[in-house]
Amino acid sequence: MSSKKPCIPPDGEGISNGTRRDFLKKSSLVTAVLLTPGTVVEAAEKQWDEKFADIFEKIPVSLEVNGVKHNLSVEPRVTLLDVLREQLDLTGTKKGCDRGQCGACTVHVDGVRINSCLSLALTNDGKKITTIEGLAKGDELHPMQEAFIKHDGFQCGYCTSGQIMSAVALMKEGHTRSETEIREFMSGNICRCGAYPNIVNAIQDVKQQGGLS
Repeated sequence: MSSKKPCIPPDGEGISNGTRRDFLKKSSLVTAVLLTPGTVVEAAEKQWDEKFADIFEKIPVSLEVNGVKHNLSVEPRVTLLDVLREQLDLTGTKKGCDRGQCGACTVHVDGVRINSCLSLALTNDGKKITTIEGLAKGDELHPMQEAFIKHDGFQCGYCTSGQIMSAVALMKEGHTRSETEIREFMSGNICRCGAYPNIVNAIQDVKQQGGLS
């Protein structure tokens, strides 16, 4: 007698009844479709393989972005950066190197700055995320945004959203005791235009004005 365990675990061991029923329903539907005469060629033409992959691969995730809750369905491998840009249309967060080296994609997750290109969307389930679009209050700019404008802390502007998000986090972390410290803790954000002196001036200005409330 075979000692192999069933492929689907019993109740309470990793998969719920609802999940099992959903899986079986989807499996039956796919099998029925593929056994229908002539559907193999049609499936190839209509790229049904990709559509079926979406059914099985996408996983629900809940994100609170800039105070708004979103219930999404994402692939396990998709990054937080791509979800923000492609599904939520929050394109202020930029995709630069896509390797966590330039800082253009910096956002805050539960108040902590991260490179969103290195963070999977699923690992942020239930967390609060702030992007550059969430800093301003209506038409009232955030103090750091105003300081960057005042001190010309940007040129082409591509890295600016990430620079500002890091600068806001920097102040909350308390790393503004000297110009050297500011430069050190902003070093993860690259500005190819070389606006570093003005960025430092902007941060120091916000500190002199009393910091962030």
